[in-house]
Amino acid sequence: MTKRRKAVVAVTTGLATISLGLSFTSAAGAAPEANSLGDLKLIKTKTSLLGKHYWYQQTFKGLPVIDGYYAKHVTTGGGVEIADGRDAVPANLDVSAKVEPATATQSANAVVTAKAQQARIAAPGKSAPQAPAASQGAAQLAVIGGPHARLVWAVTSRSAEGVSRSLVDADTGSVVESKVVSDNVDGRGSVFDPNPVVSEKNEKLTDMNDKNQDVLFLAQKNVVLRNLDGSGKLNGAFVNIKEGNGGLAQSKTNTFVYQRANNKFEQVMVYYHVNQAQEYIQQLGFTEANNESQDFSVDTIRDDNSFYDPSTDMITTGDGGVDDAEDAEVIWHEYGHAIQDDIVPGFGETEEGGAIGEGFGDYWAVTMSVPVSKGFNLPCVMDWDATSYTSTEPHCLRRTDTGKTTDDMTGEVHDDGEIWSNALWDIHQALGRNKANKVILESTFFYAPDTDFAAAARNVVQAARLLYGKPAAAQVTKAFQDRKIL
Repeated sequence: MTKRRKAVVAVTTGLATISLGLSFTSAAGAAPEANSLGDLKLIKTKTSLLGKHYWYQQTFKGLPVIDGYYAKHVTTGGGVEIADGRDAVPANLDVSAKVEPATATQSANAVVTAKAQQARIAAPGKSAPQAPAASQGAAQLAVIGGPHARLVWAVTSRSAEGVSRSLVDADTGSVVESKVVSDNVDGRGSVFDPNPVVSEKNEKLTDMNDKNQDVLFLAQKNVVLRNLDGSGKLNGAFVNIKEGNGGLAQSKTNTFVYQRANNKFEQVMVYYHVNQAQEYIQQLGFTEANNESQDFSVDTIRDDNSFYDPSTDMITTGDGGVDDAEDAEVIWHEYGHAIQDDIVPGFGETEEGGAIGEGFGDYWAVTMSVPVSKGFNLPCVMDWDATSYTSTEPHCLRRTDTGKTTDDMTGEVHDDGEIWSNALWDIHQALGRNKANKVILESTFFYAPDTDFAAAARNVVQAARLLYGKPAAAQVTKAFQDRKIL
């Protein structure tokens, strides 16, 4: 669009006033009077070494004008520099929308999703992973000025490419423009996938106090770190490494390759495996199941423990024994808590609700391991982390195939969680991975914060019936009956 540029640059120094060929005004302070270019709204004031800077948003009938701005820079010597980037808007432009915001959002997200998938098409002869569907961040009425002035919905979407802004005509519903407004890049990293016990099929491995070992070096896998925000840190659309023992990993080239003795290795583990999990969730069709940049504090407690804190929406991993974040199943388990807390605020208020949370976390760790474990000891949870505190093989913190029923309840949420995880694992076996996970995630949206086993199980059965019919519901019902939940 054509901008009306009426920039003024004049710098007053102790020797002379230097003009750069543009008109000069000595009036400082307030914004210019409203005129045919609409009103101005002060949005930011900044102070620098050489002066003060006032930034204004151009508005029309109270709505922002896309890319319309006005800036006044007042130097310490009294000079003023003006940058005028306003666009003319017809006075009779109607600002009542015919298109609903939900419709505009749907159109915008369809375009953003298609662009994200196109960007991920691999070389000829190779397949590309399906890009997660775009999800809405916000939709706001705005105005495009200039010769093609119109009312639009400005829709912010999040996709595999990052954050995009789409302008949707508020009269016709057509997408006028769509562009990525965030920095979003792919990086490179090295990880265990999911952990060395599984990838090497070796139950004899030990931590050796976090030492680098040849066998563990061979267990590392080079991976692509998608959806990075371009900051040079391990921050992106779905993960934010907020704290890390020894400092945050940083790379100007977005290359994060470390051996496991380096604490930054666990930060890469967290970023990669959480991003993988959220991309998978979105491929299943869920765009609002913890679709955010999840905060992590990595290796910051001197204990063999990790936890999710709902009060701060932070996942913390410990470095006692095997560093917890060296085992992707620990990461996925804790991420399971964040998923449920995001879907159901305050989830897990009862003992059985807490057991459902622990059981879901264990199940989520196991189902995420399916594509990379090659079937090795799948129901065993946290095989690598458990090597530091178990002596029997296989090394497992817990299992999803114990055969426990409600007759075995102890009142301890982790123990009782094995009843719930066993039911979910049986559903996984009966329906297949993707169908089971669609059913399980969908049912979670209908949980109450104080749900119990039976009520949550009925939600899962209902989701199976609505998604896949009576035969699927019967299989899910049997899984819960076998655990004496229904």
